[in-house]
Amino acid sequence: MLLAAFITPATAQDRLPPAPYAYQQLRDPAEEAKAKALMETLRCLVCQGQSIADSDAPLAGDMRHEVRTKIAAGESPDAIRKWLVARYGNWVSYDPPFDAATALLWLGPLLFLALGGWLAFGRFRRGEADGEGEA
Repeated sequence: MLLAAFITPATAQDRLPPAPYAYQQLRDPAEEAKAKALMETLRCLVCQGQSIADSDAPLAGDMRHEVRTKIAAGESPDAIRKWLVARYGNWVSYDPPFDAATALLWLGPLLFLALGGWLAFGRFRRGEADGEGEA
């Protein structure tokens, strides 16, 4: 009985049907192109390494549905991106804005590069000082 209690959640399935526009394209090719371009720049919150255009996760399908519905309603891609960022946070965007929460993300590589340069410079200087005493 204990084993069944642990296996049941693992075998649970999403029984809801997918949202209408999760796997169905918009009729207008120009609108679908705008939706596809936007979906390529949004990260799947489940897969994290894929865009919502490439992910098969149910949440990504729901997000694709929202994007296509809003594009069909005439909203701009920027407005949709802002709505998704407000709803899910900056993580949903592959290109997060520079602010206090993402400063380390943007400045971290520069800090590590500067630290590596400082350590290398110190090592080379110490190597020169050691080499002068041997001659």
